[in-house]
Amino acid sequence: MTKPAKLYSLLLQSTDRSIDFRDFIAMIEAFGFVLVRTKGSHRSYAHPACDALLVLQPKGKDAKRYQVREFLGIVEANGHKLDK
Repeated sequence: MTKPAKLYSLLLQSTDRSIDFRDFIAMIEAFGFVLVRTKGSHRSYAHPACDALLVLQPKGKDAKRYQVREFLGIVEANGHKLDK
């Protein structure tokens, strides 16, 4: 199991888990999201198969929990799968 796959399975068990921002970025990119814009600390990611836009910024070295929940909701609603 790859690191993004392990992280995804951990997040499915508990969305209140804090995760490293770099690991979160690696996971969303493994799901096919691509960086479309950067402005300051804000990074905008889009998926070519849906209209959803994720705007992410770190909280220290961790990903913000509400953004992790937003990502999980988009994945569930659109049926995205890991690319790698």
